Amino acid sequence: MARILTGIQSSGMHGEVHLGNILGAIIPGVELSHDPKNEALFFIADLHSLTTVKDAAIRKQNVYAVAAAWLAFGFNTDKNTFYRQSDVTEVCELTWYLDCFAPYPMLANAHSFKDKSDNLSDVNAGLFNYPVLMACDILLYDANFVPVGKDQKQHLEITRDIASSFNHQYGETFVLPEPHIDERVMVVPGTDGRKMSKTYNNYINIFLQDKQLRKVIMGIETDSTPLEEPKNPDSCNVFALYSLLGSEDQIAEMRANYEGGNYGYGHAKQALFELILDKFKVQREKYWELMENKELIDEKLAMGAEKARKIARPVLKRVREKLGYN
Repeated sequence: MARILTGIQSSGMHGEVHLGNILGAIIPGVELSHDPKNEALFFIADLHSLTTVKDAAIRKQNVYAVAAAWLAFGFNTDKNTFYRQSDVTEVCELTWYLDCFAPYPMLANAHSFKDKSDNLSDVNAGLFNYPVLMACDILLYDANFVPVGKDQKQHLEITRDIASSFNHQYGETFVLPEPHIDERVMVVPGTDGRKMSKTYNNYINIFLQDKQLRKVIMGIETDSTPLEEPKNPDSCNVFALYSLLGSEDQIAEMRANYEGGNYGYGHAKQALFELILDKFKVQREKYWELMENKELIDEKLAMGAEKARKIARPVLKRVREKLGYN
């Protein structure tokens, strides 16, 4: 049985799980978890979020929002393991051990640091060491596969490098994880055409109430082609998003509307809004049921943390023995 591990940061000021997270991580992850040949560990990376979110109440609310999204999309917490990263503190101990094996140049070249290195006063040690904690998230659970986008492959390469170095020095200790890349969805465009990201504030939160969701979608950036003229679907943010969600027939019809003229971007945005409401109707309802019953979320996360510790403790014991701490 293959062990699949993945997680989503509970970051941002409101903790929204956006469409990019859903298409890039949650849906593929849930599909993998339903395969009887796989054992899935899904976690909420609330330790990682501390690098940017210092408000405890916001961070706690973010955890609930992320957990509700995973559960709304059908992750089976009985068959698999679903937990809050901070509940398994063994990861913090392992992070210190592997910090002592992570070369400075490796961490200095990590995207998470380089993207902010122009203003070093904004970089804390947690952000600099981010790849090591991420490596420990994976290595602590003997994970075989980690679903990642192409832009995240570097983190897994760092994980493998650190684990290989440790194994070389102390003998086989860590399982070397492999990336699992879903070729169908690599980059989900945001409302401004760039990659959808909380950092760019260009994301679509499908769990917003209808009126708020429609306002966000109507704000997607488009060009100024008049309504009556044909439009190029291949250069339009609205069409790009619609293509990720629609059926073949729906996409073909939308393309014909663009190329035929007398079809405005407002019409396309309304169609995208209606598609999201239809496609995610069940998940949206389930999400709000869970957010109104946070005790159930806490119960499921506590159960998952105990299951995760049963895997983590023997791995940490192996490491401590190799390092002479036992």
